[in-house]
Amino acid sequence: MPLPKIPSKPAALLSPQDYPKADKDKIVKPLALIEPVARKIEAAPPLAPRAKIDRIPVEKPPVTSSPVALAPKATTRRPSVKAGGQSKLFVLDTNVLMHDPTALFRFEEHDVYLPMMTLEELDNHKKGMSEVARSARQVSRSLDALVSGVEENEIDEGIPLAKLGNKDAKGRLFFQTKLQNIELPEGLPVGKADNQILGVVRALETQQPGRTIVLVSKDINMRIKARAMGLPAEEYFNDHVLEDTDLLYSGIMQLPDDFWIKHAKGMESWQENKYGTGYTFYRLTGPVVPSMLVNQFVFMEPQNGEASFYGQVRQINGKTAVLQTLRDYTHNKNSVWGVTARNREQNFALNLLMDPECDFVTLLGQAGTGKTLLALASGLAQVLETKLYSEIIVTRVTVPVGEDIGFLPGTEEEKMSPWMGAFDDNLEVLNKADTDAGEWGRAATQDLIRSRIKIKSLNFMRGRTFVNKYLIIDEAQNLTPKQMKTLVTRAGPGTKIVCLGNIAQIDTPYLTEGSSGLTYVVDRFKSWSHGGHVTLARGERSRLADHASDVL
Repeated sequence: MPLPKIPSKPAALLSPQDYPKADKDKIVKPLALIEPVARKIEAAPPLAPRAKIDRIPVEKPPVTSSPVALAPKATTRRPSVKAGGQSKLFVLDTNVLMHDPTALFRFEEHDVYLPMMTLEELDNHKKGMSEVARSARQVSRSLDALVSGVEENEIDEGIPLAKLGNKDAKGRLFFQTKLQNIELPEGLPVGKADNQILGVVRALETQQPGRTIVLVSKDINMRIKARAMGLPAEEYFNDHVLEDTDLLYSGIMQLPDDFWIKHAKGMESWQENKYGTGYTFYRLTGPVVPSMLVNQFVFMEPQNGEASFYGQVRQINGKTAVLQTLRDYTHNKNSVWGVTARNREQNFALNLLMDPECDFVTLLGQAGTGKTLLALASGLAQVLETKLYSEIIVTRVTVPVGEDIGFLPGTEEEKMSPWMGAFDDNLEVLNKADTDAGEWGRAATQDLIRSRIKIKSLNFMRGRTFVNKYLIIDEAQNLTPKQMKTLVTRAGPGTKIVCLGNIAQIDTPYLTEGSSGLTYVVDRFKSWSHGGHVTLARGERSRLADHASDVL
């Protein structure tokens, strides 16, 4: 329908020729009706387009008959986080910064606030050679780089955390630059550092009533006191690899019973001889392939009497995977230093430990699942029989279960020997396997084994390089991610690293199952072609140990 002409004079009536022509049997109202006195404009009908009347100085009427036509156009621009009031202010406790020196840059678009007491405690902990002192000094250097070149009035307005190149940190850093009126519940001493930080959080809530103020602390009692005072408090979760350790990569996947039927189309198979053993390979595509990872073990145990299948994922190219059959270490002819696998998971673990192409192996499991015995037997076989590695190096974290017994006398190996009782027990088991050698033969073998096993302390690992070594890291669940990185980066050419641990037995303070260094490396190495992981499920130590693990 054509639009009417715009009137040339104010308060002029439209001529009959300017009215739109109506269709047959259809009533059409005029688009605009201008009265000379009141200059009143009627609303346009819903079926007609809105007329342009910008040149007519008239009053805007209320929306009556056509709200769609007269409503202004809606804006689609998203409001910024800070404009919408959704940005939070996180007050950091000192233990968060000493646990993770990069915690300042881990809060994305939110702002970070540092009380003066946090800076005081950082200053008190900066001296020494411990990991806490190193973290305190690193935080101090980061703060110095952020503050340098900033005017005094800019500090009150907040320093951009992205100043040092951390693009993910879009918030600002605020310091406690003014003395605040700290109001604490009666009975709490004001001079204590934790209580002063709680007072700062309460004062910030009073000063910024429309904003969410959250205290972040690794101290459980600090968070309990904060919640008792009605203050929001959270733990620092950024160092957690997984929120739920049940989701941790197990290295094993069970195939459905109809696996071969769904993946038989276009499947290729061939045989190869590797390291003196024949293997069968399968190249296939199908719906299960996208959920597979390199070096993951797959198995299928049909209940209808068919033969079981055990394999390992060797390659993944898009939607195509290559599976390889395994060497059966449950048979006596394939025993490793007299040790055979007693269950499916131990068979998987021995295939990883004896694979020269696998440089990094992690074994998880409860007490008695055979982690140490399998790792030590594989190491002895590859050091003394195949000569693949020159020697075995064993290390672990010296975290006591109970009270510390104090300093130990002797050399480095003599000081570490009380911590290596687990390896002595397993060496006795491995040495007793040879019944034909006699007492003198077993003694000579034990001396030879001792000469090829070196026990080292973690304190002297930085800067070292191990070439053609078989490195066993026992009780790896007590390592932090930073300590684990220090150890793994010691590997030189031809070195294999085996990490053993049980994340249910963590003795290091401030470490949980989700933030342990062992959990960290299992998650980060799960898709690497030269690394593998197996979670051992069934205990094989004794029926007493298995029952104790379940009921205690």
